[in-house]
Amino acid sequence: MANVGLLFVGAVLFMNGLLLLQKVDPKSAAVFNLFVGALQVLTPTYLIFTAGNDQDKILAASGLYLFGFTYLYVGIVLLADIDNICVGWYSLFVAIVALGYSFVNFHLFKDYPFGVIWLYWAFLWGLFFLVLGLRKTELSTYVGWVTAIEGWVTGVIPAALLLSGYWKHTTEIAIALGVFGVVVFAALWPLTRKSREQARATASSGSPG
Repeated sequence: MANVGLLFVGAVLFMNGLLLLQKVDPKSAAVFNLFVGALQVLTPTYLIFTAGNDQDKILAASGLYLFGFTYLYVGIVLLADIDNICVGWYSLFVAIVALGYSFVNFHLFKDYPFGVIWLYWAFLWGLFFLVLGLRKTELSTYVGWVTAIEGWVTGVIPAALLLSGYWKHTTEIAIALGVFGVVVFAALWPLTRKSREQARATASSGSPG
């Protein structure tokens, strides 16, 4: 059940990446965020209620709420057209807690691929904090691309492999994920420099005085 949810997490991250890149309508994206947010709240609730006293299962399921509440929050903010700074500060909370879940996956569950994936999510939600919480809007293009790519790399592809039974050689997958993330996200920084410079120029020209 969690793997099905992961598939749609990939979909909503891809959609939100397009939103940051100004390729989709915010209100349309809001509706999809609400759909996935609801799924990511119902899924861990079911998993926790059916886990009995298995603390590892409860711990694993609890992390899903971080994302479910994010998507519900984003959906409501977009539909109501209200300030999103609280989403940004909540994203800081998610980024910090995600580091803890990464540690748990590496050292408790010995699930090395998801240890790396949680690091991806910590990085991404940290970027959301910069854009939404600290208003570093010049980063929007970079963050949009990172979000869209993470939708596939941390959501759609792992979910498809898990659901089809091809999630094997986990140590190699973890290494590949780590190398991919460092190389691609580092390469995106200079590639999106022009958009940052344009955003800063626009902000400067629009400022008083």
